[in-house]
This record gives sequence, C-alpha cells and structure tokens, in this order.
Amino acid sequence: MAKILFFSAKPYDKEYFDKHNQQFGFDLEYYETHLGPHIAGAAQNADAVCVFVNDTLTRPVIEVLSARGIRIIALRCAGYNNVDLEAAKEFGMEVCRVPAYSPEAVAEHTMALILTLNRKTHKAYNRVREQNFALSGLVGFNLHEKTVGVIGTGKIGKAFIRIAQGFGMKVLAYDTRPDPSLLTSGAVYTDLSEIFSQSDIISLHVPLFPETHHMIDANSIAAMKPGVMIINTSRGGLIDTAAVIAGLKSRQIGALGVDVYEQEEKLFFRDLSSAIVDDDTIMRLVSFPNVLITAHQAFLTQEALDEIAGTTLSNIQSLLNGKKQNTLF
Repeated sequence: MAKILFFSAKPYDKEYFDKHNQQFGFDLEYYETHLGPHIAGAAQNADAVCVFVNDTLTRPVIEVLSARGIRIIALRCAGYNNVDLEAAKEFGMEVCRVPAYSPEAVAEHTMALILTLNRKTHKAYNRVREQNFALSGLVGFNLHEKTVGVIGTGKIGKAFIRIAQGFGMKVLAYDTRPDPSLLTSGAVYTDLSEIFSQSDIISLHVPLFPETHHMIDANSIAAMKPGVMIINTSRGGLIDTAAVIAGLKSRQIGALGVDVYEQEEKLFFRDLSSAIVDDDTIMRLVSFPNVLITAHQAFLTQEALDEIAGTTLSNIQSLLNGKKQNTLF
C-alpha cells in the first residue's frame, strides 16, 4: 500500500482526502506542521509528500526527501513557486499539481472582497450588533459602469471577468496570452500602463514568477488612478507591501483587499489570537480602515476541496502507475 505524508494539513484536508481515498486505498498520514528543513528528516517510509502553498521545498529539503525514498511531490494547489523544480529534476523526483480546482471559488471571493470594501458590510455588521444604526461613513459607489482592470486571464481571471461583467462593469484585461473568447465577450485587452491609468479597481490573477514579483510597486502605484482599489487573491509576492502602505498613507490607493501576503507562511492557517504578532508590516496593514485581509481562504469551498482531493490522489496514482498526470516536467 502506497503511503502519502501530508504537510500543513488542516481538519478540512483530512475530511476531504479521507473521503476520496476510499476509492484509492492509500495510507495517509497527516502533519499539521509545514514542510521545511525542520521536519524534512521525518519524512520517510513513504512514496509521496503532499504539500500546500506555504510548504518550503528548497534544494536542501528535496535532497533530504530524496535520500529518504520520497519520489513524488504532490502539490494540492495550482501554484508551484515554493518548489525548486531544478532540484526536483536533479534528484529524479516527480512534481504534480492541481492546475484548476474551482476557478469560481477564487473569483467569487475576489468579488466578495470588492463588495465588502466598497459597501462596508463588515463595518455595518459590527455597528448593528452594537445597536448603532447610523449610516455615516458607509457610503460606497456603484460598480455598474466602473472600470475593472484584470491582470491575468487564466481560468480564475476569466471567471472573475464573467462576474464583473454581470455587475455591468467595463473590463480591461492584460495577459501575455490573450484568450480569444474574452475578446468576443466585451473585455478589452490592453497594456499594463492603460490598466493602471484607467481602472477604478485592479484585480491580480497571475502566478508568482520572477517577472511578476512586485509588479505592484511604487512606480505602478504612482501610475494608477487616485483612489484605486487593489485586490490580490493570487500570490502575496505580486505586491510590494511597503509601497502599498505608502500608497494607502498618501491616499493614492483608496482601498486594498488581499487574501494573500508576502510573509504569510509565518501567520496564515494558524490561530494567533492569544499570541503577540511580531510582523509589524501586517499589523500596519490591519490598522487601515480601508484594508481588508482574509487569510488565504479564497479557495475554501466544498467544490474546490472535493476537486483538490480527487485530483491530487489521482495524480499520485497515475505517477505510481508510470503515467504522468498534471506534472510540471
């Protein structure tokens, strides 16, 4: 019986993987800790490790995994910026991922961030619970006829565009590989400079690569419309957080909604409510009344968890049978 070690495992991971494993019969072992140098040595007597976005698979970690007989790295996510692919190739390890689990899950959460920031429903909820029924400070704006700039039009970006168009928004899009179907839907492909200068809202849906790292920086923020709303449900490293804080302080940025954070591996997926958080940057972000942060929950729907579990186990089964499925090389 093939054995899989899960890292960064949460109760919902165990629930959905155990359910789907009924048709595969793997031996599943769950670790709540993230995979990194501190725990890599414990990964042994297994065929595969299953990891998530904040697990760290550097060359030293992969070397240890390889020495202990691990042959498969199974990502239960789409992004793979946390894996040293060259090292995995060198040590003869297969790397597979879930390229698309539920684009709608992330796209809908993106719109939820926009609506919450705009109409301030989170503030209204807290007010009414304290018997404060005043409306001062809750003024928003119509999304209808506003321009949203969508950077990245893969499956998630495309799903978000459909939602935005349902609100009657004008869509400007950017991607190195435009989707022909979007051209007929009313979206207009353009360059980043026009997206920055014309968009009332900018939403990021690109993977994190060296060329996209800090694509939102001081220069791009300066080129944006004053009062722009920026939304990031992709990867934290797309945003230069210090530059965004400066933009919020100068009022160049009118609102910020993020489901990801550049240093999130030290914070997200943990209950730190009784701890002292020593990350001054995120604490500064939290202090702004026009910033909304969720802790990497955009993917978290029943449909997405079903797809992630089923695809991940199927990927591993295929590799064990000598067939490649959703592999990265």
